[in-house]
Amino acid sequence: MGAGKIVKVSGPLIVAEGMGEAKMFEVARVSDKELIGEIIELHGDEAYIQVYEDTAGLGPGEKVETTGQSLSIELGPGLLKSIYDGIQRPLNQIYDKVGHYITRGINIPGLDRERKYDFVPHPDRKEGEEIQVGDILGEVQETELLVHKIMVPPTLQSGVLVKAPRAGSYTVEDVIAEIRSGKEIQPVKMYHRWPVRTPRPIVKKLIPTRPLVTGQRVIDMFFPITQGGTATVPGPFGAGKTVVQHQLAKWSDANIILYVGCGERGNEMTDVLQEFPELIDPATGRPLMERTVLIANTSNMPVAAREASVYTGITIAEYFRDMGYAVAVLADSTSRWAEAMREMSGRLEEMPGEEGYPAYLPSRIAEFYERAGRAVCLGSEGREGTLSVIGAVSPPGGDLSDPVVQATLKVVKVFWALEDQLAFERHFPAIGWLTSYSLYHDNLDDYFRNEIAEDWNRYRTLTMGLLQKEAELKELVRLVGVDSLSSQDRIVMETTKHVREDFLHQSAFDPDDAYTRLPKQYRMLQCIIELHQECLRALEKNVPLRKLLELPVRGSISRMRLIGEDRLQEFDNIREEIKKQVAAGAEENRAVEV
Repeated sequence: MGAGKIVKVSGPLIVAEGMGEAKMFEVARVSDKELIGEIIELHGDEAYIQVYEDTAGLGPGEKVETTGQSLSIELGPGLLKSIYDGIQRPLNQIYDKVGHYITRGINIPGLDRERKYDFVPHPDRKEGEEIQVGDILGEVQETELLVHKIMVPPTLQSGVLVKAPRAGSYTVEDVIAEIRSGKEIQPVKMYHRWPVRTPRPIVKKLIPTRPLVTGQRVIDMFFPITQGGTATVPGPFGAGKTVVQHQLAKWSDANIILYVGCGERGNEMTDVLQEFPELIDPATGRPLMERTVLIANTSNMPVAAREASVYTGITIAEYFRDMGYAVAVLADSTSRWAEAMREMSGRLEEMPGEEGYPAYLPSRIAEFYERAGRAVCLGSEGREGTLSVIGAVSPPGGDLSDPVVQATLKVVKVFWALEDQLAFERHFPAIGWLTSYSLYHDNLDDYFRNEIAEDWNRYRTLTMGLLQKEAELKELVRLVGVDSLSSQDRIVMETTKHVREDFLHQSAFDPDDAYTRLPKQYRMLQCIIELHQECLRALEKNVPLRKLLELPVRGSISRMRLIGEDRLQEFDNIREEIKKQVAAGAEENRAVEV
């Protein structure tokens, strides 16, 4: 560890001299208050340090000490249900200790040192056996929803188990096992530290083949994301980025949710912090917080900590992925992270890139999203885990040519384009169906065909074709009016109205509509397309258009999203009613002609 002195203070950037022994990305303690900083640039014996706390009142001459460690976080039991800031300081404990505002220099460990956990050892772990990095030593029932698996951390070496784990009640600091590697005896605790900027090691990556089911029909049916996939949600102010992120956090079928509030407004994070503890997981009936970790780094917190918060979140997510779980990281929003990089780059007097962002912005964004994926984890068991990353982007004025949006689109495979016009029309989720896309359809084709329905893809393709046809017809209607359309085109317009209003639109406040399982989604779309095809066949038999537009069954279709998941047979009744009513109209028309 070395020591130096401050020679310059520029907002969150500190320049210190006498730092010849310092290393890049090493953590430093700044001034007598021991503010946490990270070295981001070195010139001779001068170190440029971004400080993760308020630097007001600092001046030249104050001391700076290096710690010899990179920015690391603690990984072990106690992460779930926690609320952290961007550098893993527990906000609940800080509130209990100092009140509403984080006091400078406060240093509380990320994991509780006093709490004891009931540890259950793995039955196959015996003294004298060979053990690998990543092998499971035992488990802790951290919450009702999740078993926390205690693994040999990648900070140790593989070797021989000389002290086998035993059942008992331990704190995270207690030694539960010992491994001999060569002549060295390595103690194993229930927690370890890991540098946030270094991806955790895996055996290999695999092609993702299962969907991350969100319960949001526009996503699951038309623009799905895989477990281990990447997605971005760009959109202008008020288009519902945070709403979409909240819905995914509540309803997606990931085992664990990491919600990173990166530079967003404090009142939005307040909604999350107040709402999440009261939410119930639909799959288990338990509180949703039991499978959630929240990282809150709002816009009034130090700007440098925004940059660290996304790395903190994805490192915790990788840790749970290594246990073999499906994990989802929701970052809201990566634009604020990019703005933090832009501010630090400006203070470092680096050559600016497009719109003032640093030239390395695309590579930083790519590095972040590349940490997602479906992976074979370390360990002799060959566990598979998945890590999905969904990042919101807030381009100024909703301009999708913004450098952050463009850099993100180059690396993610799902693009959910939020449209303010849909949001103004109170259509949520406000995801535009003509501009969004997913590149995972081929990966998921076998899953949908084998697990849900043979013709899932056919219905999806037919519906997207109708929505694109509607967009063309709307231009025509604006010019010459709806009466100029043919009967077939009028049926298309009526069908797409059902698709938009009764399928794509969802109410987050209705218990039957907020979340829709895949079988129900399929049956809903099946009813709409079947009505469309029956109406087209009836037109060929000269049934008047007016009768087809006034079919009573259209009312049933408008209400079908309120059908509970336990009453799926009602969709068969609707399909029977469609056939009966269209056939009755054709029969009546034939009688009139006779």
